[in-house]
Amino acid sequence: MKKREWLIVILPLLATWFVDRVTKMWAADLKQILSFGPLHFVLHHNHGAMLGLFSDLPSVLRIVSLSTGGAFLLCTYALIQYLLPIKSLTLRSGLSILIGGIIGNVTDRILWGYVVDFIVVGTPSLSSPAFNLADALQWVGYGLIVYAIIREGELLWPENNVRKQYWVNMPFQLKYCFVLMGVGLSLTLISLVFSYTYLRVTIQELVGNNMFLMNKFLVPYVITFMIICVAFCAILFAVGRLISHRIAGPLYAFERFLSEALAGTARPLKLRNGDEFKHLEELADQINARLQAIKRERTVNVIEFSESETEKKKDPVE
Repeated sequence: MKKREWLIVILPLLATWFVDRVTKMWAADLKQILSFGPLHFVLHHNHGAMLGLFSDLPSVLRIVSLSTGGAFLLCTYALIQYLLPIKSLTLRSGLSILIGGIIGNVTDRILWGYVVDFIVVGTPSLSSPAFNLADALQWVGYGLIVYAIIREGELLWPENNVRKQYWVNMPFQLKYCFVLMGVGLSLTLISLVFSYTYLRVTIQELVGNNMFLMNKFLVPYVITFMIICVAFCAILFAVGRLISHRIAGPLYAFERFLSEALAGTARPLKLRNGDEFKHLEELADQINARLQAIKRERTVNVIEFSESETEKKKDPVE
């Protein structure tokens, strides 16, 4: 995509995050309930996830895991934007609005340890749970994503653009996946050693060598970190398979094209949307055109040779 189109895609994320921050800073100063018909503004601190889920977990496990999960989703969003095979500004903008809302709530947890909810819709007898603008905008993102998938599903999964298997060159692709996972594991191991040591020393400085308190904080932290590590490695393996497929697939198709060209049955090379080495299509066309030109030259030479032999036979013998 062009730079202007990338700006259109990224701008909704920044705008969603900014508007969410401004409204929450305003709501943080609410001292009483403001009502406008069925719409009410009342300050509420949500220590859990959506609708208060996981609010009963220990704070170190809840805040760290939910904040890290948001960062994990942001990285996943960047990968999806890179790997999407079509431009689809509607789909990409929907993803940006969705992630912008999620990052808005993650920012709350990082800065305050809880999420600021301040919107309630309904009557005193029947009302919605408290939510914020980021939560509402996330549903706008969901709607745009569903609409884009319904409208552009054929572009995302065209019947003539799907290879029958993802393991085109299994040795290469597995090596690629394991190398990617190895890098990821190395980074997570470094992060685990640093963060675990830092947290342990900090707790010792605050409460002394109290094993009960240390285990209370460190055990949930390590468990959460390992869960995130496993999920991270699974994502890396899946991404590695997809990217390696986009590398091995074009090379496999080009090798097949060369084999057919040598056999004289070459067809035009057509790669999938999102494949790497798209320039191979142009190179294949040039090879095919050159082979056709050589074939025509040989045909002309054979005809000229046959005509000259015929003329020699018609000449009188001296």
